[in-house]
Amino acid sequence: MGNPAIFSLIDRAISDYSMIQRGDRILLAASGGKDSTVMAEYFYNRKKRKSCDFEVKAFHVATNISPSFPHILKEKFEEWGIDLITKDVDVLGRLKEGKKMNCWFCSNQRRLELSLIAQKLGYNKIALGHHLDDILETLLMNMLNKKSLFTMPPVLAFQKFPITIIRPLCLCDTAIIARHAKENGYLCSTCTCDYQENSGRKEARRRLFNLTEGSYVLKRNMFESLKNIHEEYLP
Repeated sequence: MGNPAIFSLIDRAISDYSMIQRGDRILLAASGGKDSTVMAEYFYNRKKRKSCDFEVKAFHVATNISPSFPHILKEKFEEWGIDLITKDVDVLGRLKEGKKMNCWFCSNQRRLELSLIAQKLGYNKIALGHHLDDILETLLMNMLNKKSLFTMPPVLAFQKFPITIIRPLCLCDTAIIARHAKENGYLCSTCTCDYQENSGRKEARRRLFNLTEGSYVLKRNMFESLKNIHEEYLP
């Protein structure tokens, strides 16, 4: 099953947060990067288990500010038996006059398209490739910039639609994912657009590294602390 270590972490996350139930129809957000590709490989292997009773399809949002989906990964998805559908979206054309493009707006437009296609095709779950570092970076950004304590939860049910977001990589950090991708020869696209500097994500990544020095144990401790809050000792 590939790398037992990383898939064991995904198994743990799915079990701990009850991400998958029998009969689920899961739409996998496929960016063309290592995170969503590892997730696709995991679902391919999980589908081999006798106890599995769910459906998976991949959806790629192609924008005018991001690289195209690598052909070698299309072949991988075909090999894994995961159907991949693509939609072209003019993200720049949706930006209101006077507003700056940033990662948040781009990702928000992608999620909008994901939710629309999920509803159209009757999928009740959307699997996103956010990992442990993403979750902790978002936590720091919200604390330092918005004075609020919140981040990306492993499971989030939409209030207006019968769709639930799941993040199976929530216990995997970027180092574990990158190592697995390298060992398995993934050709991965990376966001190289000119708008990353407007998001604050790079600075949050630097701050997270300064706090943890890349230690997986310390990252997990930060993550687990969010479930162990003592309100009586807070302002």
